[in-house]
Amino acid sequence: MPTNVTAEYLAAEEEYRQARTIPEKIRALEKMYATVPKHKGTEKLRLQIKRKISELRKELEKQQSQRKGGGYSFSVKKEGASQVVLAGLPNVGKSSLLKVLAGVDIDVADYPFTTVEPIPGMMNHKDVQIQLVEVPGLIEGAALGKGMGTQLLSVIRNADAIAIVVDLSQDPIKQMKIILKEFERAGIKVNKKRPKVEIKRMPMGGIIINGQHLIQGDIGEVMKMLREEGIHSAEITVKEPVTLEDFSDALDESLVWRKAIIIANKGDVPGSKENYERLVETYNDRFKIIPVSAKKKANIEVLKEELYQLVDIIRVFTKSPGEDPAYPPIALKKGSKVLDVAERIHKDFAKNFKYARVWGKSAKFPGQRVGPDHMLEDGDIVEIHAR
Repeated sequence: MPTNVTAEYLAAEEEYRQARTIPEKIRALEKMYATVPKHKGTEKLRLQIKRKISELRKELEKQQSQRKGGGYSFSVKKEGASQVVLAGLPNVGKSSLLKVLAGVDIDVADYPFTTVEPIPGMMNHKDVQIQLVEVPGLIEGAALGKGMGTQLLSVIRNADAIAIVVDLSQDPIKQMKIILKEFERAGIKVNKKRPKVEIKRMPMGGIIINGQHLIQGDIGEVMKMLREEGIHSAEITVKEPVTLEDFSDALDESLVWRKAIIIANKGDVPGSKENYERLVETYNDRFKIIPVSAKKKANIEVLKEELYQLVDIIRVFTKSPGEDPAYPPIALKKGSKVLDVAERIHKDFAKNFKYARVWGKSAKFPGQRVGPDHMLEDGDIVEIHAR
C-alpha cells in the first residue's frame, strides 16, 4: 500500500476490513476509491479497488437473483423503433410526463411511489414510434438492493437510452448525485465513451495485442487482468490511448454504456428558475438539459424532438419503380446501410440484392445508383432492385 494515502483513505480501509455484508464492503470500497490520491504511484491501487467493486457487484446480483428464486421481477418487452426509460427519484413527475408524451391513461398523484411497476407507452414523433417506460422511483441504495432497486435498475440497463427526470421544486443537484451514484454502482455508464478495445477470443495461440503502445500502463497488469477474466487466448486490438482502468472497463462484460438526457420537470413552480440554472452550471458539459412542465404541458414538443435525437434514429422511405414513396417510413439506427433496408423489407430482397437507387441527403444526385454498403441519412428514399 502507498505510504502517502490520506487519513480518510485509511479510515475507509478499516471500514472495509470490518464490513460483513456485500453492500457494506461496496460502500467502503467506494470511499477508498474516492479518497485515494490520484497519481502514477496509486494507479494499480485504484485499479484493484475498482475491479474489487465490480466483482462484488456481480456477486450481489447473483445473490439477489438466487434469493428471488423465480419470484417477482420486472421486464418490459421492447417495441417500436427504440426504448427510452424515464428514471428518477420518487415524485419527480415521471407519470405526468408519460401521460403527456405518450397519452397513457395512468394514475398521477402528488405523493411518492404512485407507480409500483414499470409502465410502457408509445410516443409518436415524425412518424416514428418510440417506446417510453416509466420506472418506479429509485432511492439511495437501490443498486445495493433497497426498494426493489436491482430489478428496477435491470430495466434501465436493458433500455436503449435513459431520460433522467429531476424535480426543479427540489434540489436537482442532490437528485442527480443520487441517481448517478446508483447508476455507477449498477454498472451503467452514462454519456461516457466505451473504450475502443476489441477482444476476439481464440481457441489457441495465446494473447496477441495489436496497438500495445496505446496502453498507458504496465503491460503486466494487462496480462493479469486477462488471466483474471479467464482469457488465455485472444487477439486484442487497442484503437485509442487507454489507461489501465479503461482497459479494465473494456473487459468488464457487466458494464453497459447508455446515452442520456436530463428532463428538468416542474419548471412552473416557484424557485425552479434558480434550480434550473444550478443544474445547467453543474451538468451542462455532460448532459443535454430540457426544462419542461408536464403539468402545464410546457416545452413538450421540444422534449419529444430531444428524445427522438437521443435514440439515434433515421427514417428511410421505400419505393417501387415508377411509384411514390411508401408510408410510413422505416425507422433504422443511424449508420444503417442500404442492405439493412433490404433485410427489413424481406430477406429475399437482401439475398438477391442487385443494386438500389437513392434520393435524399446521402445521394450525390437524385436517383443515384448505389451498392449494399451505401450509408443512409434521415429522410432518404430507397428503391431496391433485386435479381
